[in-house]
Amino acid sequence: MPNDSHRYRITVTPIERDGQHCQGRCTIEFEHACHDDWMRILENVQRQRGLTGDERAALVVGTKLLSGLMLDHRKDADDLFAPLRPYMGEFIASLKARGRDAG
Repeated sequence: MPNDSHRYRITVTPIERDGQHCQGRCTIEFEHACHDDWMRILENVQRQRGLTGDERAALVVGTKLLSGLMLDHRKDADDLFAPLRPYMGEFIASLKARGRDAG
């Protein structure tokens, strides 16, 4: 990913119901590089109504991870994401428009 100026470490840790320490594999952790500043994007979606703070963060991280994978694999002979591509583009355009309208 040569043009990616931002690197992120994503960590997912389960929250146990009983308050006990997790046994076995307890954390998923990986790195992801992206040309977008996720923190700025998250600031911009703070105006997005109808979502909690956690939901907005999940929306930004989830969308950026998925769209990044789609971009990285767009030239694959067997593009796993091909059926999703037109819908993802439409979704992101709609999300951006709603962000402008909310401001």
